[in-house]
Amino acid sequence: MADVEILHNWNLSPAKARQLQEKLRGRISLHPMQKKPQFVGGLDCSLDKRKGRIFAAAVVFSFPELELLETAAAELPLVFPYVPGLLSFREIPVCLEAVKKLQTPVDLWLIDGQGIAHPRRLGLASHLGLFLNTPTLGCAKSRLIGTYDEPKPEKGSFSWLYDKDEKIGAVVRTRTGVKPLFISPGHLCSFEDAIKYTLACTTKYRLPEPTRTAHQTVGKIKATD
Repeated sequence: MADVEILHNWNLSPAKARQLQEKLRGRISLHPMQKKPQFVGGLDCSLDKRKGRIFAAAVVFSFPELELLETAAAELPLVFPYVPGLLSFREIPVCLEAVKKLQTPVDLWLIDGQGIAHPRRLGLASHLGLFLNTPTLGCAKSRLIGTYDEPKPEKGSFSWLYDKDEKIGAVVRTRTGVKPLFISPGHLCSFEDAIKYTLACTTKYRLPEPTRTAHQTVGKIKATD
């Protein structure tokens, strides 16, 4: 069972949540990972607004073989409203419930969402990293903030994502000729780590295997609920 640090409760107004983000951002540490991961994890969520439920799937792969070793899922009532920039307050509680069910110790989490590429530098991957005390990176399909130059079309090409003069992520081509992903470090990893391990976990699809499989898994769970 994974260890999870309880940082705060979830009974917060959007205004209090923003204040908490400003406080927690100072705890984010971006430095090169201390060791090569043996196990990488993926997390993704899905909502059923009609039923007022939120689902999460956590998956674990061996690295670098990318063999699927374990999956876990969780479901909770949908409590926090949709507020741009506050996605983590909606999704983290159910993500943690899924992570707690895993037996394999994950060394690096790839999260379907933003890391520090966030207005207050505390996207879902960064916020989760603080709870898990494990390296995390954000692997988003779309840009939340920032400006960038389009990377070259070949797989592995990237350009930096900036908020004014501050580097906040990278726009990474994970497959030749397809739309890039928006990659940012979450916690306990560097920009270079985030790019390196995203590409290392990507096979023949646009999405890296951990987040792709988590997305597929949570979609099946929602469909059968």
